[in-house]
Amino acid sequence: MVTPVYILSGFLGSGKTTLLQRLIAHWREQGLRPAVIMNEIGDVNLDGLLVSSEVPMAEMLGGCICCTIRGDLSVQMAELIEGEKPDLIVIEATGAGNPMEIFDAVTEVSLYLKLDIQPMVTVVDAAHLADLHASQQGKTYRLMMEQIRCGSVLILNKIDLLEPDRQRELADFLQRTNPYARIIPAVKCDVEITSLWKTAKEQDKASSLIQRGAAYNEQNSEAVHGQDHGHSHDHEHPHSHDPQDHNHDHNHDHAHTHPHASHEHVTVYTHYFDGPVDSEAFERFITELPREVYRGKGVLRFSDTASRFLFQYAYREADYLKITPQGDVPDVAVFIGEHFDKQDIARRLHALERKSM
Repeated sequence: MVTPVYILSGFLGSGKTTLLQRLIAHWREQGLRPAVIMNEIGDVNLDGLLVSSEVPMAEMLGGCICCTIRGDLSVQMAELIEGEKPDLIVIEATGAGNPMEIFDAVTEVSLYLKLDIQPMVTVVDAAHLADLHASQQGKTYRLMMEQIRCGSVLILNKIDLLEPDRQRELADFLQRTNPYARIIPAVKCDVEITSLWKTAKEQDKASSLIQRGAAYNEQNSEAVHGQDHGHSHDHEHPHSHDPQDHNHDHNHDHAHTHPHASHEHVTVYTHYFDGPVDSEAFERFITELPREVYRGKGVLRFSDTASRFLFQYAYREADYLKITPQGDVPDVAVFIGEHFDKQDIARRLHALERKSM
């Protein structure tokens, strides 16, 4: 039996998990049994809480599929296929991953397992792209461009945050950047799912994807070879050597036999709470986050309510959802961005905890 594999790419906070939820609902309505592989650079998979517990899931944490945990991918996929026998697998790649390398890693697995790898879908945050496009520089912009170039379908998400003229300008830019892709404007990734991959496969056969990848690598080889290929992901979690310190740095550098764009500029800070915090004080903390923090998410309790909440933060906007987590989920918050001051974030969160005692 051949298992279809769908890969979702896109930068942090673009809406990949929202699209994943829509896909799962659609497939289950069709009587299909999907399985999910969720990849996070951080140590905690909070997006997985938004996926029904009835959906088989594998977590790949602490790195990206394309490098640090590449060898685990075949094991995870084999266990899902043999243990759960899903009708299909969907991979939500970390927003900080190089999509061509992720695609390459999955094709590696297809040497051992019978997989039908579908064209990649990239979710593009319209507002974030508009902001970065103004300067057209920085590692985040270059990574987003790689994700756009590698997508067979580009979902230009969150277009409601831009004026119509700006929407058209960005759509034209995407078309020039990746003339092979189909561009779908969307709000909250509300797209027509039934034709999403069918049309993509007609427009983008595997041969053209390989040719495009080769052309892209040749075009960007000079820029890529000029980068440092060591990865340094900064994580903070409670397994500190110091029992008094609930968070510590976990840096790891990896040498590669082949070059690809590094996401070492992405910083991850994970904070485990000792107890509930005041909701208004936490909301103020979120509104005052530095611009270098692009994404935040977590599960926590507030001292002025009995419920637990899932919070999501992306592009200067926050959302709170009352939830009842499945299993033993700690109170935790994860922040992802570029070169932000983790110590300052930690001090402010500890101050919120002390204030609520």
